[in-house]
Amino acid sequence: MTDEEDEGSMTLNVGQRVRLAAELRLAGSVIPAGEPPEETGAFAASVALAAGIEGTVERVDEHHRQQSHEVREYLRLKSLLDDFGHQMPPASRKQLGEQVEALEEQWAAHQRRMLRVTVRVRLDNGFVLDDVPEEAFACA
Repeated sequence: MTDEEDEGSMTLNVGQRVRLAAELRLAGSVIPAGEPPEETGAFAASVALAAGIEGTVERVDEHHRQQSHEVREYLRLKSLLDDFGHQMPPASRKQLGEQVEALEEQWAAHQRRMLRVTVRVRLDNGFVLDDVPEEAFACA
C-alpha cells in the first residue's frame, strides 16, 4: 500500500498529532469581542493557514449520509433475493437479480461515501479548526 492510499483511508483519533495537508484560507465577517451577535458584518477578515501547520485532534465526528431511494430499493430487493430467491420461480428470480444488478452502481457509490468524518483540531499556533473533513489533515 502506498503512502497516498494510507493517508486517504486513515481515520483520525482524539489526541493524535496531525498536520494541515493543504493551505487553507478562512474568510468571513468578524465581530469585536463583547459585541452582540446581531452586529454581524461590521468587519471582514481573512486568515491564511499554511500547509504543514501541526496540531492535535480534539474531537472526531462521524456523519452517516442519508440513503437515496435507489439505495433503499437496492437493500430491499437484495434482501428479498438473498432470503427468498431460492424459493422463487426461475423467471422471477432472474428478473429480481436483474433489478438488483441495475442498482449495484448506486449502492457501490453510496458505500464509498457512506461515512463522512469531520474533526476538531487545535493547531499549535492557537487556532481551532472545527467541523473540518479529516482529509484536510495528514499524520504528523
